[in-house]
Amino acid sequence: MDALLTALAASLSWQSVLATFFGSLVGLIFGAIPGLTYSMALAMVLPITFTMGHTPAIAMLLGTYIGGMTGGAVSAILIGVPGTPSAAATVLDGEIMGKQGKASLAIGIATIAGCIGGILSLIVMLVSVDALARVAISFGPAEITALVVFGLSTICGLAGGSLVKGLIGGVIGLMLMNIGQDPIDGVPRFTFGSTAMLQGVDLLVAMIGLFAVPHVVTVFATYWRGKEMKIDPGHVRTELPSWRLLLAQRWNFLRSAAIGTVVGAIPGTGGPIAAFLAYDQAKRWSGHPETFGKGEVSGVVAPEASNHAVTGGAMIPLIGLGIPGDPATAIILGGLLIHGIQPGPLLFMEKPDVISSIYLLFVLSYIITALIQLFGVRLFVKALRVPPHLMALGILVMCVIGSFAIRNSLFDVGVMSLVGFIAYWLIKGGIPVTPILLGLVLGPTLEREARTALIMSEGSPTVFVESYTALLFWGLALLILLSQVVTMVRERNGKASKATT
Repeated sequence: MDALLTALAASLSWQSVLATFFGSLVGLIFGAIPGLTYSMALAMVLPITFTMGHTPAIAMLLGTYIGGMTGGAVSAILIGVPGTPSAAATVLDGEIMGKQGKASLAIGIATIAGCIGGILSLIVMLVSVDALARVAISFGPAEITALVVFGLSTICGLAGGSLVKGLIGGVIGLMLMNIGQDPIDGVPRFTFGSTAMLQGVDLLVAMIGLFAVPHVVTVFATYWRGKEMKIDPGHVRTELPSWRLLLAQRWNFLRSAAIGTVVGAIPGTGGPIAAFLAYDQAKRWSGHPETFGKGEVSGVVAPEASNHAVTGGAMIPLIGLGIPGDPATAIILGGLLIHGIQPGPLLFMEKPDVISSIYLLFVLSYIITALIQLFGVRLFVKALRVPPHLMALGILVMCVIGSFAIRNSLFDVGVMSLVGFIAYWLIKGGIPVTPILLGLVLGPTLEREARTALIMSEGSPTVFVESYTALLFWGLALLILLSQVVTMVRERNGKASKATT
């Protein structure tokens, strides 16, 4: 009890609150700008924490981490370009809601969903940090391979009307991620003798190209034809979600938060996998799946609740075992070590006040981030009053700067442009770009873990079916694929019977 009171006093001090506010604001800005990430924001604020006490330092790092995760939804909804890879699934319905004049509702529901998802993951972390950390660390390469294949099976739900076109998109994404240097053997692949191509296709660069460039080209083409959609300022209204709407999403909150917490606790996975899994499950459990991709609120709630729950899930192996699951938590681990805090089982016994501070600051970060978002939503939606062609010009400038800033490379700007124009024509041909992004996100993990498993088993493919966990994920992936095929056959038969009558 004394440790909790000490932690409460330290966490609610003006230094900690101010540090949390500053970190949340920096994270939101970095997360909302395509090309910048919360990992960059964490790297920027880390030196600032060196002269602080350990509680304000933790507050600033957690605020930046959570703010960065939240900020990605703002650009996803307003301009259709996800600020972070975790927000890619939010674009599917969030952008449509923005075009329907419901941008503030979408941002509000995304903010509240993220807050609920993050706090639910904290509750799970409180009651099961030790057990979940040990289960998560038991995932070997074979189990993670099966999990990633299960994640790839969500392409079936993202394929729209054609499973074949969705699979084509997924394969294109997997092909793009092969460009560059082999991660294990170091052999050049598909570089055609170009030194620049050795660095491969960066995920953020490709993401900007896939979502931003087709939008910009479409807007300019419409403008030049004199058919630009006029923006009615009265149509862009400020509206926040009602209690009835939030209550109707209660099972979606719980299901998505559970997915995010479990996925986040497994090192090497992350927000994009959790977001797409949650979106797919929300669509499957919905009574009206045909509304997804057309401005469905559940399509915003699921990915946002899930990718924010990843923050709590990722803290489980970090605090329980001292193992970071992604670059962001690795930077947070560095900040803890600099202040003499060694995460692991001994931390719970030796410094219970620090553990309590982490939990309290986690909640404080979500509350402050949510308040900044909800009070700022009136300002955010004003962006929709800008004429589309001027907005597209601003998006193009941001994309060029963002693509260059990732690795200070003009080559990445060229890759962004090329990927974008290819994506534009693929969209024209009815091939969705979301499966391409999913292939890019999950491809490197799939290759690394599958090849590692084969190396460890001396080339025996049976390693992928030797554990019950792997078999469970293989079975779930097969079930999703078969259910999608059955659904498509039924729809085709239904259309054929209507045509004959």
